[in-house]
Amino acid sequence: MNLVERYVAAWNETDPAARAKAVAELWTEEGTYTDPLADVAGHAAIAAVIEGAQGMFPGLVFTPGDLYDAHHHISRFTWHLGPEDGEPVATGFDVVELAEDGRIRRVLGFLDKVPAA
Repeated sequence: MNLVERYVAAWNETDPAARAKAVAELWTEEGTYTDPLADVAGHAAIAAVIEGAQGMFPGLVFTPGDLYDAHHHISRFTWHLGPEDGEPVATGFDVVELAEDGRIRRVLGFLDKVPAA
């Protein structure tokens, strides 16, 4: 499973213990996640942001988008959020900085399409 697949799987993980394990395997201990709705650091805070997103969009799943690009220790990719096999209600673009051990040091997320409030 590649980085984007593992990342999306963590965002879809609904079991708290499995989600915490996935976050710990993906992010460094001091790893950060920043998007228009969150700016957090550390495994517990990142797992809480994921849990919050799942609570805001129950029953929806994240899937990889069509764009993936990487160089050096940086990658960028798009993602979709929507019903399984359905039209996405939200799409975004994340830039990921990796640490020397291959885990995520920092995520900078952008929301390209969001549901109407």
